[in-house]
Amino acid sequence: MDQDTTVPKLNFGYWLDKAIEWGQATTLESQKDVCLHLPQLQEFLHQLYETIKHSSSTVAIQQFPLIGQLLGRLCWNPFVIGYDESQKTLMWCLCCLYSSEPQSTVELKANSWIRSLLCHLLSSSKWESNEAETSTFVSALGYTSADYYCHLVKNMVISLVTELRENQFNGLNIQGSISASRVNAVSIFCVPLITLPDLTPLLETLLLYHGGSSKEILSSEFLEAVNEAFLKKKISLPESAVFSLWLRHLPSLEKATLHLLDQLFSVQLNSLEEVACVMKDSLLPQAASHPAIFRIVNEIFKNALMETDGTSGVMTIIQVFTQLFLQAHQNENKQHKFPLKAYFPFHHQPLVRGLVRRPSELPTSYWSQHLKHISDMLKALVEDTNVSSLTDLFEIWFLVACFGEWLDIAAEQLLKAAVEPDAVLWLLAFYYCPKNENQRRTQTMVEAQAVYSHLMMLFSCTDLSLKDLEAAVHRITGIEQCWNQCLTTHLLTNFLLFSHGGHKIAQECIYHITKTTDTSKEVYNLLIRTAYRFNRSGEENQRTVKLLNELLQKLTLKV
Repeated sequence: MDQDTTVPKLNFGYWLDKAIEWGQATTLESQKDVCLHLPQLQEFLHQLYETIKHSSSTVAIQQFPLIGQLLGRLCWNPFVIGYDESQKTLMWCLCCLYSSEPQSTVELKANSWIRSLLCHLLSSSKWESNEAETSTFVSALGYTSADYYCHLVKNMVISLVTELRENQFNGLNIQGSISASRVNAVSIFCVPLITLPDLTPLLETLLLYHGGSSKEILSSEFLEAVNEAFLKKKISLPESAVFSLWLRHLPSLEKATLHLLDQLFSVQLNSLEEVACVMKDSLLPQAASHPAIFRIVNEIFKNALMETDGTSGVMTIIQVFTQLFLQAHQNENKQHKFPLKAYFPFHHQPLVRGLVRRPSELPTSYWSQHLKHISDMLKALVEDTNVSSLTDLFEIWFLVACFGEWLDIAAEQLLKAAVEPDAVLWLLAFYYCPKNENQRRTQTMVEAQAVYSHLMMLFSCTDLSLKDLEAAVHRITGIEQCWNQCLTTHLLTNFLLFSHGGHKIAQECIYHITKTTDTSKEVYNLLIRTAYRFNRSGEENQRTVKLLNELLQKLTLKV
């Protein structure tokens, strides 16, 4: 079978040779080859139509002398005409060849031939005697031709579904079991018909079918085609079928995850509610309740974060996904729930348990104590002499970063509640500066403590001006290291949100900071995370929510 699927557009000779080679796709080998090339063939047919649609039939035939032979062969290939929009495109191409005013016997014959092919494609086959008999028989039953073929497809699907399900329940009955090759052949047969609504029960049954073989029995072309149709919203499948698809075919899971990231990056989303909605619609957070899926998706997110050099937008996406995953995991029936170690097998389990505790599960009065507990465990891990490699350190950092809601609460608690500042500041310093080479994290702590002390002196003031915050702002605008800048910006932004005096100068202060530093995206992502948390937790602070919305509207234009 020809595995080369890289074909130049409008390579007419190539596709004619393929059409001749395939015939009517009666062998399993030819069926596999047709399925492998269907997407590119459809693209070629669309390009062909775009090329000839404004030409007369004579010009089209002069440009492509063998176009009739190509279209005629493809019209009789059931896999081609059953695939997506190929049948419609074939009909468009045939209509371009039809002579509205035939001038010769040749054109008259060509028109007749085209009408015959169109009739065949429309399933109104009155021009061939044996099919005419079928048409008469169908009419005698009281069906139209369209009704007959619709019922035929439905009955075929019901028959195959019944056969597969009975075999699944009677798997120990060796004599009556279906062979793996039979199931594989059924999956190949489905490839060109995947977008037919009547086929959905069969797709679901195949995806949930597991025979006795340890190897995958469904064809990879089938699995890829189902995944592609699902991602493009051409078909709708139950969650269980989609999860089974991703579990049995790793490339489909990888493609679904990258497709989600593309969606989130290509559209301007103004709130994390919108981000969460897109994520839930993808079914990936729900599917991540299975540890194998979670670890693969998490690894792809981790690579995306490294490739974008730790962009705050990517980190925010990962944090929202983690929150949605936790919701789905906690909603799982206890009998089907996997232990946390299955998701984080190589991490310190007490730290995992501490991070997984959602803030909404704890009284707000206990948050500061919980944050100190997380900080103490983390510090002991990081300062352990066994954690010597940067890889180990990165893995610990990434685990903490995934649960960023606790980090945002840490910065908020520093200002609003009685906390042990050193432990919480260390937690934030580790997040923004995990490596302590040349005392970088130590320097970050010094900067953060200075800004924190200054802000705490002003927190109770109700009448503030930008000049009162000059020292803190100067520390941000004068800092060269981005990690120090991000941490101090985080503290100052929270001060503006949660102090009475800060509300009055918030817009002016943030405008000044984002104008003189490259922190617009950092501040924007912090604000949308805070708004998202407020909306989910039901915190009633109308002044803060109003301020958040005003600041987000201003910053949206900058990011």
